[in-house]
Amino acid sequence: MEAYEVRRALPHRFPMLMVDRVLELVPGERIVAVKAITCNEPCYQRLGEDAGPEEFAYPPSLLVESWGQAAGLLALHGSEEALAGDQVMLAGAMSGVTFHRAALPGDVLEHRVQLFRALSDTVIFDGRTTIDGEPAVTFTRMVMAFRPGDLLRPSAGATSVS
Repeated sequence: MEAYEVRRALPHRFPMLMVDRVLELVPGERIVAVKAITCNEPCYQRLGEDAGPEEFAYPPSLLVESWGQAAGLLALHGSEEALAGDQVMLAGAMSGVTFHRAALPGDVLEHRVQLFRALSDTVIFDGRTTIDGEPAVTFTRMVMAFRPGDLLRPSAGATSVS
C-alpha cells in the first residue's frame, strides 16, 4: 500500500497519520508497515537549539499510536464486520508493551503486526516495532474494537456537562 492508499483507508490526518507505507499485507494474518521519523515532527517543534539527544527521543505514546494504526489497517483488511457501515476503530487494552530503545529523527519504524484472534467486532493483535532490525517496542497484546460511529457522536438535543 502506498501513502495515498493508507490515507484512503485510515481516518487519521496530519499530524496524527503515523503510517507512511505498507510493505506487506496478508489479510486476516499479518502486516508490515513503516513510518519514517523526521526532525519536522510536531513533537519536536517546541525544542530549542540547545536540545540534547535525549530530548529528540520520539514519544512512546506516538510509537504505540503508530503501531496501533498499522494494526488498524490489518483489521480493516481482514474483517468484513469492520468494513460494514460507519465503524470507528477504538484501541481497547494493551498488555506486555515493552520499550527496548529510543526512536530518533532519521529512524524508520518497521511495524510488524500479527492477528492473534478476531471475535466479531473485536480484534486482538501482537507484534513488534523494529529500527534497523533492532527491537524498539514489543506488544504481547493489543485489543481493538469497532463500534458504530453514530453511537459515539452526541445525538441531536444532547447536552454535555462541564
